Amino acid sequence: MVQSYLRHGPTQAFGLVCSASSNSSYDGKLAYVPALEDVLVWDMKKGQLLSMWHETGHRAEVTCILRSPQDDVFAVGYADGSIRLWNSISNSVIATFNGHKKAVTALAFDLQGTRLASGSQDTDLIVWDIVAEAGLYRLRGHRDQITAIHFISPSELPSTSTGPTSQLLLSTSKDTLLKLWDLSTQHCMQTIVAHRSEIWTMDINPEQSLIFTGSSEGELKVWSIDREALSEGLKASESGEVNKMIHSVTNIPLSSRHRVSQISFHPSEPYVAVQSHDRSIEIIRIRTEEEIKKKQARRKKRAKEKLEKDHNGGKLKTTAKATEENADADEEINLIDLFTPYLIVRATGKIRSFDFALKETGLKSGVHLLVALATNALEVYSIPHPKKSKEDTPEATRTFSVDIPGHRTDVRTLCLSSDDQLLASASNGSLKLWNLKTTACIRTIDCGYAICSTFLPGDRHIAIGTKSGEILIYDLASSSLSETIKAHSATVWSLHVRADGQAVVSGSADKEVKFWEIENKAILDEEHGPPKYSLSFVHIRTLQMSDDVLSVRYSPNGKLLAVSLLDSTVKVFYQDSLKFFLSLYGHKLPVLSMDISDDSKLIVTCSADKNVKIWGLDFGDCHKSIFAHEESVMQVFFEKKSHYFWTVGKDKMLKYWDGDKFENIQKLDGHHSEIWALAVSHHGKFVVTGSHDKSIRVWEKLDEPLFLEEERERELENIYEAGLADTLNRSDRPIGDSDEQTSAEAAAVTKQTSETLMSGERIMEAIDLADGERAALQEYEDQKARVGTLEAAGLQPPPRNAVLAAYDLEPEAYVLRVVEKVPSTALHDALLVLPFGKVVSLMKYLDLWAQRGWNIVLTSRIIFFLLKTHHHQIVANRIMRTSLIPLRVHLRNALRIEKDTIGYNLAALQHIRRRTEAERTALFFEEHMDEDIVLAKIAEGKKRKRVTIKA
Repeated sequence: MVQSYLRHGPTQAFGLVCSASSNSSYDGKLAYVPALEDVLVWDMKKGQLLSMWHETGHRAEVTCILRSPQDDVFAVGYADGSIRLWNSISNSVIATFNGHKKAVTALAFDLQGTRLASGSQDTDLIVWDIVAEAGLYRLRGHRDQITAIHFISPSELPSTSTGPTSQLLLSTSKDTLLKLWDLSTQHCMQTIVAHRSEIWTMDINPEQSLIFTGSSEGELKVWSIDREALSEGLKASESGEVNKMIHSVTNIPLSSRHRVSQISFHPSEPYVAVQSHDRSIEIIRIRTEEEIKKKQARRKKRAKEKLEKDHNGGKLKTTAKATEENADADEEINLIDLFTPYLIVRATGKIRSFDFALKETGLKSGVHLLVALATNALEVYSIPHPKKSKEDTPEATRTFSVDIPGHRTDVRTLCLSSDDQLLASASNGSLKLWNLKTTACIRTIDCGYAICSTFLPGDRHIAIGTKSGEILIYDLASSSLSETIKAHSATVWSLHVRADGQAVVSGSADKEVKFWEIENKAILDEEHGPPKYSLSFVHIRTLQMSDDVLSVRYSPNGKLLAVSLLDSTVKVFYQDSLKFFLSLYGHKLPVLSMDISDDSKLIVTCSADKNVKIWGLDFGDCHKSIFAHEESVMQVFFEKKSHYFWTVGKDKMLKYWDGDKFENIQKLDGHHSEIWALAVSHHGKFVVTGSHDKSIRVWEKLDEPLFLEEERERELENIYEAGLADTLNRSDRPIGDSDEQTSAEAAAVTKQTSETLMSGERIMEAIDLADGERAALQEYEDQKARVGTLEAAGLQPPPRNAVLAAYDLEPEAYVLRVVEKVPSTALHDALLVLPFGKVVSLMKYLDLWAQRGWNIVLTSRIIFFLLKTHHHQIVANRIMRTSLIPLRVHLRNALRIEKDTIGYNLAALQHIRRRTEAERTALFFEEHMDEDIVLAKIAEGKKRKRVTIKA
């Protein structure tokens, strides 16, 4: 019988506050931040995690987050080029857009939130229709990664009688270009070489009159948008030059010359925030015109005073003349005078991104700014409003921060308590205890640079080996450091507790293996209370080695001790007498970790040479050498009471192996960086991994059986599907007029994925099934017509197809049902999969749907797409004429009915609006203009204030 194993699957990921893969969004209360492939929603005031937006099976990192003008909708871009629209109330995906080949780097919504523009590392811009859930067109022109996009709203443009106002789009890229696109004609109106180096960020002020761009050289440039030129469109002047829409205005000096990585205008307050240094954000205040005029008046007064002081006649005339000229020049408000440096926000770590609060919490508290740090933490700073007095220099204060639920640096070591309830994780600077049921962080204790860790017998203490050579013992009940032992003079690489719980061994880079006895030490209270007991280590003996010790393990039967050295060998000693027993050599690079099976028969070693070797402990013979990972294998552990073992590597993979059959049982991918640490459950229920991406992941054993042959087949299928989609998406493919497509500035939005290929196949199967059913029915009808009525009574109708009978549907209704189930975003790509023969068949069904008035919106969408795609073949094909003419008649009739319905509804809505407005006006006058109330107010004799009303 074929052996089956139990499958493991990812159950939870925790330890992340926010990752540095994307920007973050903040609305004054909730922060929406990336956490590798998920989006987390934090309540900043309470420091609570409210929800996690996770899509099962999706592994690509979040690279961009943007809030839509429509409430509760967020667009999230991912590293695989997909964009998902999330509903923040239901935490579910509304739509998925696939169009980019590489990571999405910039997103922008228009004012109504009905269109979304996305830019990517593949240099393309795509405009999506949110309502129809379809890609409208792809814009090509940039030569490098798109870094920022902005819509310029048409409401600002004066509308003309000739046609609707065109919407404009601004884009910047790492190719140093700033481009202005006209979306109605889908072409670039103006291209500006904005900087000498890569443009990293761009923002437009709320009035949409100024553009700020920032470069990698630390330059901040201001550009003005010429509204008149925009309303006129592209026109040539008398000299033949085309009108420029965007003009360079000035450069704003910054305090640091680092790369300008983000610029952001506050939506309502007069502030601009610029991040150009790793740890600080400059806040620039926008002055009002009154302030500038006051400043100019002061300047004039100062010049006048200086003039009076100067008694020299000749000099007097010239300066008088100069001041008059200056006075005239100063009347014009200079743009550079509008912006003044206000304050600098300094964060506690490297800043990844920031965002102004959308809704301010209170007027007195000032403006709130969310700062997402690259060190897995979030902070909110309050920026005070400017004060009248000059003495107070404004300072930003940190109001909230979220940093407890995660490590600031890589998770270097993990260990589990004996009952699998507690998990301890340690990094450079902190030791954290987690409840594995709730994944809540129970304790956070400061520690040194932790390298290895272990729970001590009783689960009340943890021992940690550090980079400085100390062993730190922590008491968990009081979350305090109970003892520091100066154990070694170099890094402690490994700690292991003997199976009987009486002794501990430590191995270090100072070439020594030290043995320690665990003893209970009584600590007396000052007030002569009962003594408290604390665990302590007593040094018994030292084993001097020839090289750095990287790993030490006791065998579970307590007889042997294995020591791995920097010279790539493993030495095995008798643990009581320390007499040499075996030397295991065969690895080309040092053994980083090893483990001995519960029956003390096998030892497994993993090395930096990417190999795992399984040895017998009787004679030291190598049973098998396996090329296990693509990079160094960091840790290995046997599952309890079995010969199955787990390995983790720098290739981001966790792998499960059978140590008797030397087979790879399962590969688990989920981490986005190298995995440093591994801990295996004492009851064999789960494993925990810790990584450079600062996340801790739990992989649980499921009840689902796993067969190796099926697993290998599935892996091959996945490779084939990925390869198939890649070949279809190649831009240099010879099919059709791809050359024309790649050179065009605007192109169609298509991207084949395994999902669209499957949808196309389902449509083809449905058409085949329906065609067969209709052919059988037609044959039956023909037979009935041929023979007489008496014989026809005896003819049996053909048996119905099992699928159609189960659904109780007609063939054409079944095809519609299948097409309706295809996601709207994937429909066009699914239709591209159909061969022309199937398109001809589908046209017949489209005619029937139009005739019966079934889902006219979908029917017309499919018809127009197919006519556009297969235009040449349809025109050249005479057979199509018979089906196209009735189709035109039926579709026109159906669309006319739809048009009438919409017109009727619009008229009704307008009538309701007019009636509501009339009622509201009448109610207002009734409430506020009652004669008795007005007379009573006058009689009270209150002095009425003069009120100025601004229109």
